[in-house]
Amino acid sequence: MTSFSASPHHPLMGRRALLKAIIAGAGIAAVPGLAACGSDSGGAATDTVTFGNNLSDQVPKDAITAVMKAFETESGLKVTINTKQHEQYQEQINNYLQGKPDDVLAWFAGYRMRFFAEKGLTGDLSEVWSKVSGGYEPALKEASTASDGKQYLIPFTQYPWGMFYRKSIWQQRGYTVPKTLDELVALSTKMQADGLAPIAFAQKQGWPGMGTFDQLNFRINGYQFHVDLMAGKEDWQSAKVKEVFDTWKRLLPFHQENALGRDWQEAAQSLQQGKAGMYLLGSFVAQQFKEDEREDLDFFPYPEINPEHGQDTVEAPIDGYMLSKKPSNAEGAAKLMEFLSTPAAQATYLKSDPTAVATSNKADTSGYNSLQKKAAQVIKEAAHITQFLDRDTDPRFASDAATNGLNAFVQNPDDIDSILKGMADQAKTIFTE
Repeated sequence: MTSFSASPHHPLMGRRALLKAIIAGAGIAAVPGLAACGSDSGGAATDTVTFGNNLSDQVPKDAITAVMKAFETESGLKVTINTKQHEQYQEQINNYLQGKPDDVLAWFAGYRMRFFAEKGLTGDLSEVWSKVSGGYEPALKEASTASDGKQYLIPFTQYPWGMFYRKSIWQQRGYTVPKTLDELVALSTKMQADGLAPIAFAQKQGWPGMGTFDQLNFRINGYQFHVDLMAGKEDWQSAKVKEVFDTWKRLLPFHQENALGRDWQEAAQSLQQGKAGMYLLGSFVAQQFKEDEREDLDFFPYPEINPEHGQDTVEAPIDGYMLSKKPSNAEGAAKLMEFLSTPAAQATYLKSDPTAVATSNKADTSGYNSLQKKAAQVIKEAAHITQFLDRDTDPRFASDAATNGLNAFVQNPDDIDSILKGMADQAKTIFTE
């Protein structure tokens, strides 16, 4: 079995290539490189379960390996781990599923999970869910359910997006957490005067700006408008969307310059080095901090913009595992899925990669670090949870219209009207087909 080199583990890597892969037509032969250990034997009993792993960065790779070892000890089965470089895994997922995928494989909740389930490319997990549903809140079950009412994913970990900062630097400078947009602007102005880049920013990979758009949209227009816009039910040229970009334009001068040439790791390092004051990202940002620095990392939900909506929505993507359509070891795969739903399995993972939180509602949180405790609290208190722009909308829209539109805006924020016209025209074509 092939092992692949480490790369950034974040589940939103390689957005554009990933989304193009998702919308690729059916019937294409599997791409060489995403070598699978699975087969289409229809469930023949063996003592081995094959596991498709997209966590190729060393920290999460070691963490999921520890989980598989714990499963081997408990079950008496063997697990063959097929690790693929994260971005390539996502680029090739469509063809991988149509070939001979591993028995159990990594993927994401929400639209992306439903996309493959509704194409008949993944296995029904409803029987497993009948055994494990007591360990999950209803929202997590909903995020794992396709339009046929069946479940196709076992949630494993979750992480919130927020404005991250170093507590020690803020204490030294006398900064306080902004509660409103005006307070955020005032703080950013002070940071600039102090020689900091107020908001670290990177858009080289195409997806980080989607997070900024999401925060501004549901803070200004509310959760339901955001969901409807992602579903093609609202107009991208509306006054409400224009206000989002006008607000972002006001904030853009406080973002790091030359974002299109910077990846998220570099932006995270500028926060770690004390060169930037804040960074809007998921809690995986902590991976760019040394272990003894993580207690210095804190975050706050994006400030209120419209009092009608306050801070009621939090972006908190859910990562988990799917079953292949015809696992070589169906019984063993089901056992592994049940194991992955347990607090013990999730705790084993988080012991090595403490940048996310468990999805099980029975998880013991007493061992969480301060960042995890904050993450769990913010997720629990949110009235609404979103996944992320390109997890919540049609991949054809996300891959071109959203990516190109946001990049164009970052490059030329004075061209909002024509950018939104282009996005609206593409949305109308995609969502009316």
